[in-house]
Amino acid sequence: MSLTRKSFLNLAGAAALAIGSGTAALAQEVTLNLHQFLPAQANVPKLVLDVWADNVEEASGGRIKVDRFPSMQLGGRPPELIDQAVDGVADVVWTVVGYTPGRFPRTEVFELPFMMTDARAMSSAYWQMFEKHMKDTEFKDVHILGTWVHGPGMIHVNKEVKTPADMAGLKIRGGSRTVNNLLEKMGSTPVGMPVPAVPEGLSKGVIDGTTIPWEVTAALKIPELVGNHTEFEGNALYTLTFVLAMNKDRYESLPADLQKVIDDNSGLEFSIFAGGTQADSDGPAREAAVANGNTIVTVSGDDLAAWQEAAQPIYDEWVADMESKGIDGQALIDEARALMDAYEG
Repeated sequence: MSLTRKSFLNLAGAAALAIGSGTAALAQEVTLNLHQFLPAQANVPKLVLDVWADNVEEASGGRIKVDRFPSMQLGGRPPELIDQAVDGVADVVWTVVGYTPGRFPRTEVFELPFMMTDARAMSSAYWQMFEKHMKDTEFKDVHILGTWVHGPGMIHVNKEVKTPADMAGLKIRGGSRTVNNLLEKMGSTPVGMPVPAVPEGLSKGVIDGTTIPWEVTAALKIPELVGNHTEFEGNALYTLTFVLAMNKDRYESLPADLQKVIDDNSGLEFSIFAGGTQADSDGPAREAAVANGNTIVTVSGDDLAAWQEAAQPIYDEWVADMESKGIDGQALIDEARALMDAYEG
């Protein structure tokens, strides 16, 4: 009898422990919503954001679930995404930093014309400089998970463009104030709009062309809307900067082991992966434009020198603008170049 009673008490104790553990586990289960502006089938959601979310879910043993909301399904416009992360409207957002012009000034060093040689190297430099210069300044109100750039930015337009003079009078969509400044230097009229609005802008004639990398052209059906594409040999004409940002309170409310899951799947290596994956998607998208019979101009030699010369004043203007904000812009340029040169990925 006593053995039976002892066995029962042991079983009851084990059951109570299991119930207690189960309650604790349930209390720690977390659902994060991830909000962004592109269709789910576009390259970044499919090849970068879903990979991040899947890895977090798996590494957490199912205790974290990431619900994905593409195409602004939680409401608002793309330029509002960063504030959605700040305010907790969304737990995690992916956005173009340049959609909020001037708000994150140090990031613009990576958008300067003919600055980028390689998306992985620049994404690596971006994360390192974020941690050193931006984490406690312009990004202090959010918890940043990744920082990266896309592959070489280029021009997609309804006429053949080979020289800066060919840009005169064209209405071209730009994705940041730095890119818009570049377009002005080339004699174009820059039109600011988030990338999801580009197809309608082209089809209605609101814009004559757009600046985007190859990789996103397929999702936006750009080769069907314009017949000409201008790319550049060597350093990229421009790039845009991205962040994957999390609401700070949401991150800090997680138990330490789940914070570690987030941390282990974010940061430098993730940023390099994201930028590199985006750049790797340029090739297939370019082939689609070729298959469509579109004209592709590759600017090189003397023609390239003319573009570089026209863009050069942007550097002096940007350094002066940073100085007015108490930021050493030239030091940021020098540091970014040194970090990119040192990258051995």
